[in-house]
Amino acid sequence: MINPVELFVGLRYLRAKRRTRFVSFITLISLLGIALGVAALIVILSVMNGFEGELRTRLLSMSAHGQVTGSEHRTHDWRALIEEVAAEPGVAAAAPIVQMEGMIQSGRDLRGVLVHGVDPIYERALSAGVVNLLDGDLDVLQVNSRSIILGRLLALDLGVRIGDGVTLLIPRPVGDGTLQPVLERFVLRGVFEAGLADHDRLLALVNAQDAAGILGLRDEMTAIRFRADDVMAAPAIARSLGERLGEDVITSDWTVENASYFRAIRLEKMMMSLILSLIIGVAAFNIVASLVMVVTDKTNDIAVLRTLGMKSGGVVRVFFVQGAVIGWVGVFVGVLLGIVVAINVPVIVPVLEQLFGFQIMPGDVYYVTRIPSELEVADVVTIAVSAFVLTSLATLYPARRAAMVNPAAALRYE
Repeated sequence: MINPVELFVGLRYLRAKRRTRFVSFITLISLLGIALGVAALIVILSVMNGFEGELRTRLLSMSAHGQVTGSEHRTHDWRALIEEVAAEPGVAAAAPIVQMEGMIQSGRDLRGVLVHGVDPIYERALSAGVVNLLDGDLDVLQVNSRSIILGRLLALDLGVRIGDGVTLLIPRPVGDGTLQPVLERFVLRGVFEAGLADHDRLLALVNAQDAAGILGLRDEMTAIRFRADDVMAAPAIARSLGERLGEDVITSDWTVENASYFRAIRLEKMMMSLILSLIIGVAAFNIVASLVMVVTDKTNDIAVLRTLGMKSGGVVRVFFVQGAVIGWVGVFVGVLLGIVVAINVPVIVPVLEQLFGFQIMPGDVYYVTRIPSELEVADVVTIAVSAFVLTSLATLYPARRAAMVNPAAALRYE
């Protein structure tokens, strides 16, 4: 326990004398370094959280939160299965889908395509449709209409416009295990933009019955998709459906289907945290250096305190107070600065862009033209506690060195 004398002496040593101005300068640099490192960590992690949320929104704009399919990737009685899925607590809506991969051709241009066969009525209830339908409407996907809606980048790659014809080349499995190519002619009736290159350059929407006919499915779908009231509850809902519906179905959710995206973001966040933590580490070493110089300068003072009865533990606490105040004030300032900047990133970035005359994320290059930011309390607490612990540990070596001063040797020539 730190007593008032130890607290007073520790705080008194923070005040600079003329001959220790250099030490105080290093102390100030240490404090600013800790504040800068903590603030930078909070802001960067908030921006990374914002990009993660933006990516999640765009990924889920063209897909549901989870899906249920049969063991052979076919759902025979899909209407009854939709009712079963929709009855699960936490499920907002469910819809059938037929998924198939193939090629799409217009003139001499040939591109790979992922085709989603959807039912406009169910899809609208699912609310998992297109983020931005630039032309057309889901209602154009009527049965036997041979209508198709393409992603904006895919339509640009093919050079097609509304009303142009395209040809789908889909490999259909046959009884002997081989694939039979099926050619189907469709008319472009709409163009969408999901804001994600993997969707806008690869995805096409057709009517579910038309897609089932191409694959030779008789009143069957490949999967039932569902949308949860809470997107973060989708994994638990998928597990619950799997347990309730038995081994005849396979369940999945958005965290599994898009695991590579979020794994990459987590890796980036970890690396950014490690790199920016070096700022705090360097500032902590500065605390060690400044306290060592203080101990050297205060050797006689330490000897006097020891002769007056202060024990070695008391000396340790004196210098712990001095180092801890430097570190903790730096952490406190850094947390406040980081929170203020993280909350106001969408306001600060446009001002900086206007001031310096450039755009950080131009619209002709990136889908996201603004810097998103999501401040999470858990990140702030983790950063603050880690910085508190690191700066406190930085005081131990100088404090122990001060406690080892021999009073007789220090005062011999005084």
